[in-house]
Amino acid sequence: MTTFKDRSDVFAELGTKLSIAEIFETLLDGPVPIRLTCYDGSSAGPADSEFGLEIKTPRGVNYIATAPGDLGLARAYIAGDLEAHGVHPGDPYELLKAMGGLKFRRPTALQLVVIARSLGWELLKPIAPPPQETLPRWRRIALEGLRHSKARDAEAIHHHYDVSNTFYEYVLGPSMTYTCAAYEDPAWTLEQAQENKYRLVFDKLNLKAGDRLLDIGCGWGGMVRYAAKRGVKVIGATLSAEQAEWAQAKIAEEGLSDLAEVRHSDYRDVREGDFDAVSSIGLTEHIGVHNYPAYFEFIKSKLKVGGLFLNHSITRPDNTRVTKAGDFIDRYVFPDGELAGSGRIISEIQNVGLEVLHEENLRQHYALTLAEWCDNLVKNWDDAVAEVGEGTAKVWGLYMAGCQLGFEKNVVQLHQILGVKLGDDQAWTVPLRPWWKA
Repeated sequence: MTTFKDRSDVFAELGTKLSIAEIFETLLDGPVPIRLTCYDGSSAGPADSEFGLEIKTPRGVNYIATAPGDLGLARAYIAGDLEAHGVHPGDPYELLKAMGGLKFRRPTALQLVVIARSLGWELLKPIAPPPQETLPRWRRIALEGLRHSKARDAEAIHHHYDVSNTFYEYVLGPSMTYTCAAYEDPAWTLEQAQENKYRLVFDKLNLKAGDRLLDIGCGWGGMVRYAAKRGVKVIGATLSAEQAEWAQAKIAEEGLSDLAEVRHSDYRDVREGDFDAVSSIGLTEHIGVHNYPAYFEFIKSKLKVGGLFLNHSITRPDNTRVTKAGDFIDRYVFPDGELAGSGRIISEIQNVGLEVLHEENLRQHYALTLAEWCDNLVKNWDDAVAEVGEGTAKVWGLYMAGCQLGFEKNVVQLHQILGVKLGDDQAWTVPLRPWWKA
């Protein structure tokens, strides 16, 4: 049977009108891997597929046709115009896995003519995206300034982290820890693994009672409180006002106010220095690769000679390029997010004169962590929707499930890099072998 993709020129001459499913097939690079059904009665893909997508409205077609790819699909899905079948919206992992590397291609001019004729030109005029979507990069520059200025970083953090502390409690669980956990056993609970992650960071930094720690990008203060409970004096800094408020209340509740403080502050505004250790858990992804030299120079400036630092961040699996976040992640999750390979990060650390002692990849640990977060969202779905709305809850389910798949497929990794500030004599100030339990 002749398809539109094979004979678009003939169809254009004959004035053929295509069904929505046929248009979808035209935009797709390869076969439809799951069942697709549409409000006009058309369908595509294997009829016995366990998973499916249903385009329910003309607006859904508009989103997909005007932004072919993950952004258009996300817009339609978040707005409720594209429904997923066979999965829960809090954890669409299996659907995303079944879709494989679904890729869209740019239609030719003739194909566009036939698509427009089939849908009507009105349906191809861009419309407003769902309210959860932030501005495109070029408009953020115009309104908020250059990437990674203090003002723009604050706005990006506000978009992602100031959703609702209550919502994050539903997703993250009691630890309120929004970074990769460290599992000794896949059967561990999320809370066990998060506690173990803080233990691992604490031990790598060789901290002891009476030491001083600076935790930059501290989130809800999990590392701050873990260290303070062990007698360490800690300052944490976060750009999220809601995080800082929650963390300060928790510090007071746990009787740690004499040792711990979380500030609503840009890390660059921390004036104190001469710390025994600096931890950065999940911040590097937000600062921009071109800011790495200044970022690691800042860490160096805050350490005493012999002080240790640990950088925990998501990376790419190679060092051949710097990559900005894809359209969906950039517009809905991490505005201005940017990743590089672990080799690039190590090089930048070394280039400011810090010595790298150890690094390890926790990629599979993050896949396990994300699966637990999705499970939490499913369990608390009704409450989460009541708190932030269905659209925002669906953003998080889609984002976390997609990231789980990305870590499993080695699209992204998670690296911990441990280093030390040397003195002028370059003397070794740490034990000869790793002193922590993995």
